[in-house]
Amino acid sequence: MAATPAPADRTPAPTPEPELDAIIVGAGLSGLVAAAELVDAGKRVVIVEQEPAASLGGQAHWSFGGLFLIDSPEQRRMGVKDSLDLAKQDWDGTAAFDRDDDEWGRRWADAYLEFAAGEKRAWLHEKGVRFFPIVGWAERGGYNAIGHGNSVPRFHITWGTGPGVLAPFIARVRAGEAAGLVEFRHRHRVDELIVESGAVVGVRGAMLAADAAERGEPSNREVVGDFELRAGAVVVASGGIGGNHELVRRYWPDRMGAAPASMLSGVPAHVDGRMLPIAEQAGARVVNGDRMWHYTEGITNWDPVWPMHGIRILPGPSSLWFDAEGKRLPVPLFPGFDTLGTLEHIVSTGHDHSWFVLTQKIIEKEFALSGSEQNPDLTGKDLRLLAQRIGSGAPAPVEAFKQHGVDFVVADTLDELLDGMRALSPEVGIDADNIRREVVARDREVDNEFSKDLQLTAVRGARKYRGDKLIRVATPHRILDPAAGPLIAVKLHILTRKSLGGIQTDLDSRALGAGGEPLPGLFAVGEAAGFGGGGVHGYRALEGTFLGGCLFTGRAAGRAIARG
Repeated sequence: MAATPAPADRTPAPTPEPELDAIIVGAGLSGLVAAAELVDAGKRVVIVEQEPAASLGGQAHWSFGGLFLIDSPEQRRMGVKDSLDLAKQDWDGTAAFDRDDDEWGRRWADAYLEFAAGEKRAWLHEKGVRFFPIVGWAERGGYNAIGHGNSVPRFHITWGTGPGVLAPFIARVRAGEAAGLVEFRHRHRVDELIVESGAVVGVRGAMLAADAAERGEPSNREVVGDFELRAGAVVVASGGIGGNHELVRRYWPDRMGAAPASMLSGVPAHVDGRMLPIAEQAGARVVNGDRMWHYTEGITNWDPVWPMHGIRILPGPSSLWFDAEGKRLPVPLFPGFDTLGTLEHIVSTGHDHSWFVLTQKIIEKEFALSGSEQNPDLTGKDLRLLAQRIGSGAPAPVEAFKQHGVDFVVADTLDELLDGMRALSPEVGIDADNIRREVVARDREVDNEFSKDLQLTAVRGARKYRGDKLIRVATPHRILDPAAGPLIAVKLHILTRKSLGGIQTDLDSRALGAGGEPLPGLFAVGEAAGFGGGGVHGYRALEGTFLGGCLFTGRAAGRAIARG
């Protein structure tokens, strides 16, 4: 993408400022971590960000705050036996690295696993980060021991969710601002990386008009002037492409069939990917653009913040999953087991949606909603609200979606439920007879503690883990048992979220050029770097690794720049 030329009527660029140690492009988690490390080293930093100050923290603010840890005290207290070897087995089986471009991704994966099994928790704990005591089990896999998925629960929810992860780094950077080491330049959009004698020495771009948009809301793109900044290092911390559906479709992998015609957005519109071609134009190597991470359990937000705003259901394993036409999804595509395997299957049906069929008893125990704003108990560190998760009734945000969300059908009988599903999706013929047959057949399997239905076997296996039995997985019961009702169907949409590829970097987060050599002066962190090396996750992720990748790459960049 070429840099935007400066029209003659723009305000003249201010005189370039000397003596900056680093310019950080993006005020999300990875950029803030890099800045905090530089403040610790007494370095002078400018953070440029196209969005208003209200959006400080970027996507991390909206996150559930899940972090991947290995053999943690929380795991051990829950009876989970984890190890670095087991985690590496899971990572390798999930990533399925198979390209020449994966060399740095592999190295980052090994380094990150050592971090997650070593100092990561202590480093965060020293900064005041604490964790919910029950460890979640995301991406359960369902294949064999060396295949995709987490063998054990590793999803540690931060006390305070995404804002709780951000808090210590925002505080440190604000302290640096008070000390004269940090300056924020909000409403500054970078359009070009300045390259001189083969090195990146600064940035040029447009100053955008002030905007009162609240966090996550779209902001204007009215240009009111130009700017130029120079420094010894430039850090690209601008995130991925999930808010730009045009780019998502452009890079959609052929292996997953045609891109869906309609998708919801799991991130704000400003997650636009525009810095990737700008970095590439400056000489950086961008790889693995066809690797991405989107969810299949998206529901339309009844109280949206950004365009096409969707929320992801974090499901337990008991809901029956049907495609748009009413066919049950194949083994092992159960809720919470294989995100991209399920995505590929749904896309292959030629439709953009699928269905959960469940009971009130299941929704009360198994439905959580991704996002800090959907979890006021954890985000607000409210013990009174938190206690309600263990009691009867679904969490209030889940009940609000059930009552107000356009994707929910609630009924007392299966016939009424099927009528409601048809009304929500009149353009697709639903095989109601097959759904009825599947539900009745599955209910017969509940009579015994053993079963040939592998989903029921998986549910019973999950309940052997204390955390799942306590707050995550409902007791097996008949879907058509009136005592478990009412019946619920949820229309699920594809929800854009993460880029798994990006700017290729070495273990110091230095951007690499076309020949594999570091590009002097340029660093890349977080999602813009594929969370490390241009693709630390390979083809698939284990969850809890996105925020962790922002922490790890931002820390590496800040420390490398500080060392000089």
